[in-house]
Amino acid sequence: MRHNGAMTSSIGRARQNEIYRAGIHGRSPSIPTDFATLEERARAAMSARGWAYIAGGAGEGRTMAANRDALDRWAIVPRVLRDTSERSLQIELFGQTLPAPILFSPVGAGALAHDRADVHIGHAAAELGLPYIFSNQGCAPMEDVAAEMESVRQGAPRWFQLYWSTDDRLVRSLVSRAEKMGAAAIVVTLDTTMLGWRPQDLNLGSLPFARAEGIDQYTSDPTFWEIVSERLKGAVAAKPEVSIGAIKTLLSIARNVPGDLRKNLTAPEPRAAVETFLDIYSRPSLDWDDILTLREMTDLPIVLKGVLHPDDARKAVELGIDGIVVSNHGGRQVDGSISSTDALVDIVDAVKGQLKILVDSGFYTGSDVFKALALGADAVCIGRPHMYGLALNGADGARDAVANILAELDLTLGLSGHTDVNALDRSALKRL
Repeated sequence: MRHNGAMTSSIGRARQNEIYRAGIHGRSPSIPTDFATLEERARAAMSARGWAYIAGGAGEGRTMAANRDALDRWAIVPRVLRDTSERSLQIELFGQTLPAPILFSPVGAGALAHDRADVHIGHAAAELGLPYIFSNQGCAPMEDVAAEMESVRQGAPRWFQLYWSTDDRLVRSLVSRAEKMGAAAIVVTLDTTMLGWRPQDLNLGSLPFARAEGIDQYTSDPTFWEIVSERLKGAVAAKPEVSIGAIKTLLSIARNVPGDLRKNLTAPEPRAAVETFLDIYSRPSLDWDDILTLREMTDLPIVLKGVLHPDDARKAVELGIDGIVVSNHGGRQVDGSISSTDALVDIVDAVKGQLKILVDSGFYTGSDVFKALALGADAVCIGRPHMYGLALNGADGARDAVANILAELDLTLGLSGHTDVNALDRSALKRL
């Protein structure tokens, strides 16, 4: 095996051997190696609110089901009598050499699964050398997550997810901070200019952001506080309804907004911060001209997340966008949407390699990643698996959940008769 990281012939076997050796002593892995058991145990460990937000989907869950059904319509066709003793998972993405074609997806309000979730996820990603796309709706300032990643691995790759606020001053501030903390790309989420109809959250009356959960990128931003201050000037304080629920929400806000807890309970700024966020966090009027404006703000690669139609992908090529993420937001925005896998096939055919194509939504295993790569994706973003691992065992759990996917990808690559993820194409698959 080469020692420069290009060849990874032992990743899968090493992971297997680690688990089997522990089994000799009667120890089973703390993070289940199959997704169904991982999901089941995570649900038992999480609160009802946490499970609803992270595991839930839009409407009746048809898009989540479609994501899995579409993957199942493609079968891997193994080849034999090929030397697969040395294999490479390594890829190049926006000037960075990555050990595998996998990224940690952004997931908002991660503290519903584990306190300061983003710091722990960043730690996990850095241990594996994989990029973490920092969530704009994170539960720790991006600077704290970057510092944690640097403490684990110098130069650990990270990107930043941007939700486009109704106030461009805040957009500019967030982009500037992302540049300073070492982001290698800006990922603009396009499919959440308003929240989808999410019954699991609605049935609980639970919106994490209303409790100041998942707004740390905002409350750590000086421009955001300037906006809050402007809104407070001349505002007439309304007499709030007093209830047990309102008191619990106020306590949550006071804990999650920077500052002294006791002062936050009585000061107007924390509650105003939440109200300001809810009013300005995303802009339904976002259009292609705004994306061109972003190009004026930053020299970082721009990746558009939430692209599902070939014409939108072609438009991204036309405007010189660096990459897209084919995504239906994990089935959380539009019930009955096209699956990410079906959209991926159409988009790959449409753009013909003119920009980088990543994909997410419904990819839970190493064989899922293999199929996505064979269908033309350059890399795959993993979401719920690392969140479930996080819920079970913090940073170690998030790391192990993705390490299991890496191991299965490596073994699937070799067992199907291939040696390099960059060489995969549709000849490795058969449509059923």
